[in-house]
Formats: sequence, structure tokens, C-alpha cells
Amino acid sequence: MTHWTASDIPSQRGRTAVVTGTGGLGFEDALALARAGANVIIAGRSSSKGAAAVDRIRQSVPGANVRFRALDLASLDSIEAFGEGLLDSLGSLDLLINNAGVMTPPERQVTADGFELQFGTNYLGHFALTAQLLPLLRKGNQPRVVTLSSIAARAGAIHFDDLQSERSYKPMVAYGQSKLACLMFALELQRRSDAAGWGIQSIAAHPGVSRTDLIPNGSGTRSAAGVLRRLMWFLFQPAAQGALPTLFAATSPQAQGGAYYGPDRLSETRGYPAISRVPPQATDTDAAARLWIESERLTEVDFSAGDERDTGVATIRKPNPR
Repeated sequence: MTHWTASDIPSQRGRTAVVTGTGGLGFEDALALARAGANVIIAGRSSSKGAAAVDRIRQSVPGANVRFRALDLASLDSIEAFGEGLLDSLGSLDLLINNAGVMTPPERQVTADGFELQFGTNYLGHFALTAQLLPLLRKGNQPRVVTLSSIAARAGAIHFDDLQSERSYKPMVAYGQSKLACLMFALELQRRSDAAGWGIQSIAAHPGVSRTDLIPNGSGTRSAAGVLRRLMWFLFQPAAQGALPTLFAATSPQAQGGAYYGPDRLSETRGYPAISRVPPQATDTDAAARLWIESERLTEVDFSAGDERDTGVATIRKPNPR
């Protein structure tokens, strides 16, 4: 694994991948997978940004098999529509990269379904999306689900008494909770795949500290974090470097289900893919099971209804606004 780069990605010809997010890490993931020959579906909220990402990839990789589909992870209706569209158009799915996210908006915001924006988008949206695409993944060729966490998960905690930050909203606390939840989801998904025989490898990854638009789009360019991002740019590794742990988890024969990968240097803030340290709170299997049950309740998805989903029954029902 020493100094593993995108040039080490094995051929992905014949494999179909969904990557959430049109810029930053998601773009780099999609570009690398397209170069390796994968059929890539970029999923994001903005059609214009999605079209621009597709054009850039096709300019870099003539003949790339890449397209955009609209997906708003802050809307369960959008997730359902996206999933139904893929169920109608694909026979199987080999790779899902749960990458897109929002970081530290200064004021509490909510999704279309009333969830706190970071918890709802970063975690619950991807939880529901994975459930929606589970029938396709189960039919995939050595299918993998890679879910993005963050070094912020180290300080994260799951506040079961205030998951939506209604009593107290602190941007970084809410972000840390969302990214810890993503990590716990990845580990729990592997346990459930093993128990149910889904045949899916679920792997977590994080990008260290990378130059993307996540901070400016969340905190704002004039925030303390935004100013740091702009003036101290050299502290942030390029997005293409930050994408390597995800790409390793998504494609390397060495990647293991239930593992967590991140950069290997400077407290996992930069470098090349390596096994990452799992925070102790992420290893609490009782908390992970409780979070899973609560997430199914909030999003009204049911991972256990696999046989029904294989016949086309919708996995997401309309939740009451929260």
C-alpha cells in the first residue's frame, strides 16, 4: 500500500459506479474511475455543475463513459426518484461512493424533511440512498460501498437525545456527529452484509485535510475557516491526493470490508492511503445498532426488505415533516 496512487487502480471496465458530489473529491473520484474504464454516474444537486464535471472528464478522458443524474441528498423524495431511475435503467451496480456533503453552516439549517442539514445530508441522505440502491448492489460484481467520514469524527459523538441539534446547534459539533455517524454506518453495513449474505463490502475512508470547496460552501469565504482555507492554502493537500483513500477503498484488491482508510502522514491529514485509526466511539456496536434503527425510522427505509425491493417495491415511504 506504500505510496499507492491513482495509477495503481486496476481496470474498472465493465463496472458501474455511482459517485455523489460534482466537485472536489467527488470529481476526482469520478475522473479516476473513468480513466480506469468504469461506467460512472455522477450524482449531484446542480445540473449545471454536473454537466460541467462531465464535460471536464470527457475532455481529459476521450470516450469516457460518464453521465450526470440529479440527486439532492437533502430530500428523501429526490433520493427515491434517483433510486427508482437507476432501478429502471440498470441491471446491477458495482460501486457506490457516498461522498457528497456539507460542512459547518454558521446557522442551523434543515433539509426538505426537517433534518438538521449536516446530519440529514452527510449521513441520513447517504443511508437512505444506500438502502434504495441495495437491490442493484446485491446484483453487482464484487460490489462495494465506500462512505466518507472525516478526521472530525475523532471528536464526534452521537447525541441520541438531540440528533437534529434542535436544543443546541454548534456547527462543528453537528458536523462531527454527522461524520461519526457515516463511519459507524460503514462498519455496521459490513456487519449486516455479512450476517444477511448480501455480498457487499462496506468500507470507510477519509481525505485528511484537502483543498475543496467544502469549507467555503459551508462556513462561507469570510468565516474564520474560510479565511484559513484561502490564506493558508498550502496546509491543504490537493483534492486529487485527498481522494486517494477513497479510490483505494473503492478499487484496490487489498482493501478490506469493514476497514477504514485515510492518509498516512501528519496525524492522517495528508499523504497516501493507509489503515486509519477508528475512534473508540465508532466501535460501540450497541450504539451503531441503535443509530441504524433510528435512521430507518427517520428516513422510513427498510434494509431488511431486500426480497421486496428486488421486485421493484419502493424502499422509501413519505416521512412526516420534522
